[in-house]
Amino acid sequence: MQALSTVFLLCVWNIVHGQIRYAIHEELKHGAFVGNIAQDLGLDVRELSSRRLRIMSAVRKRYFEINLENGVLFVNEVIDREYVCRQSPTCFMNLEVVVENPLELYRIEVEILDINDNSPTFSNAEIRLEVLESAPPRTRFLLQSAHDPDLGINSVRIYYLSPNEHFALEVQNSGDDSKFVHLLLEKYLDREQQAIHHLLLTAVDGGSPERTGTAQVIVTVLDVNDNSPAFDQMFYKASLMENVPIGTAVIKLNATDLDESINAEIVYSLSDLTPSKVRELFSMDSQTGEIIVKGIIDFEEAKTFEIIAEAKDKGPFALPVHCTVLIDINDVNDNAPDMTLMSVSNSIREDVLSGTVIALISVTDQDSADNGLTTCLIHPNLPFALRSTFKNTYTVVVKHTLDRETTSEYQIGISCYDSGFPPLSTNKTIQVQVSDVNDNPPRFVEKFHTAYVMENNAFGASICSVSAFDPDLGPNAHLSYSVLDSLVQGLPISSYVSINSENGIIFSQRSFDYEQLKNFQIDVQVQDSGLPPLSTNHTVHVVILDQNDNAPVIVFPLTRNGSEVTIPRIADPDYLVVKVIAVDADSGQNARLFYQLLQATDQNLFTMRINSGEVRTTRQIDDRDVAVQMMVILVKDNGHPSLSTTITITLSIVDSAEDVIHAVTLMPRVPEYPSSAAFYVIISLGAITLTLMVALIALVITVCRSASNDEDWCLCFEHSDSETIYRNSNLNFHTVPDSSLIKNVIEVRGSGSLAETYCYTLRSAPESVKSDSKFLSPLNAASTRCQSDAVDRYFSDWNVKEMGNTTILATEGNLAETSKLPCRSEVTFNASAAPKVHKPPAVSGAQQRFGGGFKVGGQTTLAHAGINGPKD
Repeated sequence: MQALSTVFLLCVWNIVHGQIRYAIHEELKHGAFVGNIAQDLGLDVRELSSRRLRIMSAVRKRYFEINLENGVLFVNEVIDREYVCRQSPTCFMNLEVVVENPLELYRIEVEILDINDNSPTFSNAEIRLEVLESAPPRTRFLLQSAHDPDLGINSVRIYYLSPNEHFALEVQNSGDDSKFVHLLLEKYLDREQQAIHHLLLTAVDGGSPERTGTAQVIVTVLDVNDNSPAFDQMFYKASLMENVPIGTAVIKLNATDLDESINAEIVYSLSDLTPSKVRELFSMDSQTGEIIVKGIIDFEEAKTFEIIAEAKDKGPFALPVHCTVLIDINDVNDNAPDMTLMSVSNSIREDVLSGTVIALISVTDQDSADNGLTTCLIHPNLPFALRSTFKNTYTVVVKHTLDRETTSEYQIGISCYDSGFPPLSTNKTIQVQVSDVNDNPPRFVEKFHTAYVMENNAFGASICSVSAFDPDLGPNAHLSYSVLDSLVQGLPISSYVSINSENGIIFSQRSFDYEQLKNFQIDVQVQDSGLPPLSTNHTVHVVILDQNDNAPVIVFPLTRNGSEVTIPRIADPDYLVVKVIAVDADSGQNARLFYQLLQATDQNLFTMRINSGEVRTTRQIDDRDVAVQMMVILVKDNGHPSLSTTITITLSIVDSAEDVIHAVTLMPRVPEYPSSAAFYVIISLGAITLTLMVALIALVITVCRSASNDEDWCLCFEHSDSETIYRNSNLNFHTVPDSSLIKNVIEVRGSGSLAETYCYTLRSAPESVKSDSKFLSPLNAASTRCQSDAVDRYFSDWNVKEMGNTTILATEGNLAETSKLPCRSEVTFNASAAPKVHKPPAVSGAQQRFGGGFKVGGQTTLAHAGINGPKD
């Protein structure tokens, strides 16, 4: 670059037109006037911009600038002469001014004049001298000169020494205008009179106003050697990395002594003037003068160390000499960030708001520069965030909602890194407990609970237990059970069950009877002890299980001392002699009944259907058979243990149908049951009677006409599908559809003996003698449905006539209008062939009787099967 500049100057030498010199004082402010270049160079001010007048300078700082509007050269930056020209006696700044069109080059010199802006200073505030007391007068001791960066008259002009009787100053000027200051001994010193002399040396410059500088001169009087060792340098400088190994050599010093023999043998040591802390870190080899590291050097404790080394000979009265060693320590990234936790909340509520501060963190790093820059992070998956408030200060805040039931404790890990290489880090963990809030209602373990209890249970026995849990803690999870008020069959639930408030065990408060109560429900509430308390309700369905505690009850035929039944001698084999009907108040297998013929006059003449209770003939009755037959029938249920009852039936064999009719007509009225017997019968049949009334709602009547001149009719009853209506029913009715194969029948269904379906034929027109005595015979059939209101209207036209032990159900009025019947089939009765029948007294609804259907004169009759309509 310098060669190129020289070539350029040679090329443009012929275009240099002149040189201008200006002089200004240092320290002028920006904009200070230097000179008018346009006027001094004869340039037209109006052409300065077009000709691109500018300053060319190799100096980085542009101390001067030209105003192109008026051609004035002005100070752009404050000029410090001592910085620009150092100690040069003259200070010039050369500027190259260039204009174009045509190209012209001008040289401008600006002389920077010194001002008295610096005071004289001594390098050491204290100057220590050791003088042998044997030193003769006129002995001179060179003192440290004061330094003044200013020049000329502004530099050091004169020195003064405080008044004393032993010393004076001698100042000599050197060729470069510098001064040597000597302390001149004017008379002998006497160490025994005064061992130390304190003098004040003052330096004064020649500026206006004057500036001064002082130093203390301490003279110690000695009475030893005439030559002292001398170091090669009075000032040494070294650098050292921190954490260097112990034993590392720092620097080696060297001193010489003009004496000989023992007076020239030099011993090195660290001066007592060196601070004790420094002497703990460094040592000096007494023979070689090498300074060695003997402790851990830590940049964070001290960045520089100043060591005063001492050398003296081994002669008597040896005088030590000193030098200064300055050691600079370089930083190493050896300090991890220091993290301090303040105001830490170890426990917070789970409903704490977002942004709540739970900890304050302060981070420092003793390293410097990038080694001391820190950055802190928190784990991102935690519900907490780290926010920087001030430099090196952070707060840990709640980021979003907490849930103790999900996480009850958090270990918040915080890491801080510095920017050194390699980076160092510090990790700390904050343990935070989440305290509970009553924010969870109790929950039952089971969604649906059904308890099964056997009837006749013991009072106070455990029915079942409910269990709930609460994920909260403490009182918020302490649960209490209770039964909510409700009614069961009109009585409060508390009269049925109770509950243990602590463990949820439910106890019975009475013995249950399946026949009275089959099921009920308990509304249980569980509540915690929080503030405010939370609760949950739960329904327990209690199902009463049946026990075989009711024996079968025979409802037909009803008798006290036996029952009399008639049968024609002309009866065919498999003729239905009698059907024993029994009911059992129990349910399921406990109510499944079986019939057994225990005793009979002639065991070979009759047989009994085990399931239906029908007694039928096994053969044709002949004249050899006894006219009066006795049979004992056993009815038992299928429970464990099985319960049973018996009935004795007297069977009369008659010769003609008229005798049968006459026997039926003359049958005595069924006597009233004794109060105890009636009570049991009513209790046993109450449910059946009520069920039959409900069953009439779905009664279906189907009348099937077999032929154009045939007046046989079929009347059937159907069981409704409604579980609600028939859930307690023990008797179902079904109709028989129109069929050429099934004519003039009525179907009866029921529980117990009525568990199967039977259809019985009716005759309404005169037939042969056999047909006039036609008895009921079983026949299966399909069913149709009827509406309850229509059924009620239908049975309102029927009357009941009681004949002996048999109740006869007869028609009354003209039923030719088919619109009155609710079934799909039609039933038509001949009004002229149906004379009125006198209505008998009402028959008890609990009494259910069964007989055969047959013709009496011109009236069609039908045996009553326990059907309870509006009229008995």
